[in-house]
Amino acid sequence: MKKITRRSASLGLATCLISLTSLVSCAQKTMNEKMTTTTETAAVNTTAANTPGTETATFANGCFWCTEAIFEELDGVISATSGYTDGTVANPTYKEVSTGETGHAEALEIVYDPKKISFDELLEVFWETHDPTTLNRQGADVGTQYRSGIYYHNAEQKEKAERYKAELDKSGAFNNPIVTEIKPYTKFYAAEDYHQQYFENNENQNPYCKIVIRPKLDKFRKVFKDKLKH
Repeated sequence: MKKITRRSASLGLATCLISLTSLVSCAQKTMNEKMTTTTETAAVNTTAANTPGTETATFANGCFWCTEAIFEELDGVISATSGYTDGTVANPTYKEVSTGETGHAEALEIVYDPKKISFDELLEVFWETHDPTTLNRQGADVGTQYRSGIYYHNAEQKEKAERYKAELDKSGAFNNPIVTEIKPYTKFYAAEDYHQQYFENNENQNPYCKIVIRPKLDKFRKVFKDKLKH
């Protein structure tokens, strides 16, 4: 596993992205749109996840509009679905999750081809594109639904996530201790349809896309240009 230091160029990305995220809140920018949508969430379609030769990773690292736009550009990622995980309510809606009372985190269900991209590489992108030291918060997005988390699907993912977290803390890569929770995967519910491919569908309509997601995505592309789809 590649050692990450405070001076690494890719970790510098995290600092830039964190400051950008503080400009606009993911929760605030949705209060005035789609509130009449009654689409129920459902357990994520497992067709892609059950495809032979693929594996699944589940991450929570802030507003899923931003994280989906990043992970779906990685070569080897077959699908990145925005949704909710680690909660106590079945089929939660975005409005319910936003109250913080369902226990869910905004998350991504990532189906990938391990022959093209490894779990280690996905972890690298995970750690370096959000702030894992802020408890229940990413920039202006505040609440338990914005917590940092890795929900492992097997013992190997658990071991790698815990080892990576320990190495980052030991190296002093961040000024503060990492608060990312590492827990076993339970269930994932896909978010309402309008949340899927949000940046792609709303880049020119929603200021959040221009102010927060676009700069974040541009920086990500520069740092991880060798890992992007062509």
